[in-house]
Amino acid sequence: MPAKRVPAKRLKGFFLNLTERSFGQLGLGERQIVDYVASVLTEFAHSDRWMMLRDAEGRRLGSVVEMLLSATAFDDQVRAGSERALRKYVGDYTLFMSGLFRSYVERGGYLSYYFEEGSRSYHLVSQLDLARCRPGFLLFDELGRRFEYYSGALDYMRRCFFPPAPDRNPFAGFLEQVQGWVKAGRPEN
Repeated sequence: MPAKRVPAKRLKGFFLNLTERSFGQLGLGERQIVDYVASVLTEFAHSDRWMMLRDAEGRRLGSVVEMLLSATAFDDQVRAGSERALRKYVGDYTLFMSGLFRSYVERGGYLSYYFEEGSRSYHLVSQLDLARCRPGFLLFDELGRRFEYYSGALDYMRRCFFPPAPDRNPFAGFLEQVQGWVKAGRPEN
């Protein structure tokens, strides 16, 4: 019997609390950033969100390079809106992975690439939003400029609140821990 999903509102409150605590301890407590990062964690707490991009054959795209190459399939009319969505997703994905699953990314040898691409993606989202006079461009500018700091803050949060269990799949273990703690109303640490 599949596990029941935790309601998004409850999950967001859980992540908002932990993000406020850990970012605050590191002096990164700007409310808009904390709220955004908690939203990213809420969305990515389910594997269907952080593995949502697919190629033309329907296979999940699991690397940033594959994600960026998928943009070449867009025609010129679709490109601008799709590029923003893709770049926002790549920024969110690289932040999530380099923050909460840093050891996995480091083992693969692409942590610096994730920092670079995450920063670049958020910066491009900021530029696209500014060009269209969309509010929120300053948020993405900040995320782009200080990407490594926010990724590091998520790594800190992971170490404080989500220590990996020995011999467990870090992804499955993380999702199981989060669901258990949200249902119980608190993290174990």
